[in-house]
Amino acid sequence: MFQRQESSQGQMEFVCIEELVPADHLLRKIETHIKFAFIYNMTKDLYSDIGRPCLDVVVLFKMMLIGYLFGIRSERRLEQEIKVNVAYRWFLGLGLSDPVPDHSTISQNRRRRFKGSPIFQEIFDEIVRQAMASGLVGGDHLFTDSTHLKASANRNRREVVEFEQSPRDYLGDLEVAVNEERQNHDKKPLKKNESGKSQSRKIKKSLTDPESGYMYRDRKGEGFYYLNHVTTDGRFNIVTDVHVTPGNVHDSVPYLKRLDHQIKTFGFDVEAVSLDAGYNTAPICKGLDDRCIFGVIPHVRTRRKNLKIQKRHFKYDKEKDIYICPEGHELCYRTTNRTGSNEYISNAKICSQCPMLSECTELQNKVRVITRHVWQRYREQIRENILTPLGKYLRQKRRETVERSFADAKELHGLRYARYRGLKNVTEQCLMTAIAMNIKKMARHLSSLINSWLRKRFLIAILHPTT
Repeated sequence: MFQRQESSQGQMEFVCIEELVPADHLLRKIETHIKFAFIYNMTKDLYSDIGRPCLDVVVLFKMMLIGYLFGIRSERRLEQEIKVNVAYRWFLGLGLSDPVPDHSTISQNRRRRFKGSPIFQEIFDEIVRQAMASGLVGGDHLFTDSTHLKASANRNRREVVEFEQSPRDYLGDLEVAVNEERQNHDKKPLKKNESGKSQSRKIKKSLTDPESGYMYRDRKGEGFYYLNHVTTDGRFNIVTDVHVTPGNVHDSVPYLKRLDHQIKTFGFDVEAVSLDAGYNTAPICKGLDDRCIFGVIPHVRTRRKNLKIQKRHFKYDKEKDIYICPEGHELCYRTTNRTGSNEYISNAKICSQCPMLSECTELQNKVRVITRHVWQRYREQIRENILTPLGKYLRQKRRETVERSFADAKELHGLRYARYRGLKNVTEQCLMTAIAMNIKKMARHLSSLINSWLRKRFLIAILHPTT
């Protein structure tokens, strides 16, 4: 029967906000399984003992968390969403008629009180510790990669400046290895390199966000970006480390330091790591071997376009320390340069008569030079690890963990673009995104485990009433 519903919006009703939130809502699971009381002790020193009472710091953090959980990028819009969303009000401990804190409360605390403090890093670390206590983080298998965030900067507003590049930490060990290699071949050691001396190069600097870096990569556009270096655990894909650098910093530069940071902070006993091909450098391979960690890093072949005969066609004889070309001729050791590369050179008289000369070298002196790093054996060990059953498993697992984490962060939590300007502010955004993702995974996994346990106990009670 056709009928028309009468409006009842003006009626007074007595309702309980607890009953209006669905039992399976994400925020209910978070409130049940995640503890936020630790935030009081972390932020106590940031507040004064006199003056007006402040907004509850846990409520403030939960407001920010709601924005990152549900992809609300604007703080003004976040305030409006909390006003009309019952679940948000329940999570914050607000009644239906209670006023919602103004959006400026979030921005002013972030810009003034929390600026320069490690509060977001400390909150992230504590959430990881809660995941470890719940058995969701093992710390034995770690997966690392980096993703780019487009900076809030116009790529056309830039200038070219001189940039002082800090020396790498491994240069001292590399210098020792180079001189040992030269001594083994009866060569004089190189003059001592001033490791503390920085090198300068010209870079493009943004006039809008000077701390971002100019990056150009295939299929990723060109402009000013930040790089978010993320490590996830292999058990439940919990993010265990977040580190942000300008877009022009290579992936491999901060890796070993961040690995040591996790081992020191969380006490991880790391057995194996799986990394992207961009981390396949000799210093990282040696660093993993020094730490007795099983590394899996894909190898990317570099090809010289004009030459048909590539470096991979030459075979290395470890006993004789020579390379053998496809025609069976030897390339003998010549020297070890300061960058750590052993140079092997062919005989010009033999090469000049070789029918494959035009496909092998373009040098006017008609020789072929092959280089081999003094730490090449560590890279070869990494390459052998990939062929093992564990290596194949870890390589596949990396796509399901850290790559999936990037996809979720960009599609669901607004990490495709940088909200703020400046390295510290972008780091805050990346840390809060990781915190939101970790909390969501923890709440869902723990709820699933409890529900499965309850179902099991229920079935046992039905089938075996006396037990």
